[in-house]
Amino acid sequence: MIGRLLLERIARVVGVSERWLQTYVNRIYQRVPRRVAKHRSGAGLCLECDELWSFVGNKGNKQWVWLALDRKTRAIVGVHVGDRSRAGAQALWDSLPEAYRESAICYTDYWEAYALAFPEDRHVAAGKDSGFTNHIERFNNTLRHRVSRLVRQSLAFSKKLENHIGSIWLFVHHYNSSWLDFS
Repeated sequence: MIGRLLLERIARVVGVSERWLQTYVNRIYQRVPRRVAKHRSGAGLCLECDELWSFVGNKGNKQWVWLALDRKTRAIVGVHVGDRSRAGAQALWDSLPEAYRESAICYTDYWEAYALAFPEDRHVAAGKDSGFTNHIERFNNTLRHRVSRLVRQSLAFSKKLENHIGSIWLFVHHYNSSWLDFS
């Protein structure tokens, strides 16, 4: 069966209609929590933050995926999907658990929106060559490889924003629970 899944559409292989499969997927995406389940607290919290470009429907409808990664655990602790503005950076900040908003040092690239939304005393802008954002940059690559709708030259793009956001959060929860130990 796995070989057939690699060669054909999922609906055809498992014997369901494409409409049924889309309805099923939509329900899953609607139920995915839009917050991280677990996170650390205490001193020494350090985040790497970055954003990556995606689109919904057509390339003119750009949607930026804003991410915050805990440097120690490699857990994704903040996510926002929206525009690439101060409001997007602020929404990423607002998506963080309280412990991170209260004490984490946040490393970002030089995109000006971060400096406008993040507290000045805990924000550090750094270039890619500094190594301060290596882990989040690597996660962006993982995300693009594992969530087909984020591949730049894909036919599997999202047609609905709700499904786009749901698929990203579904992967984030899977990634956090499958690969990470928060202890």
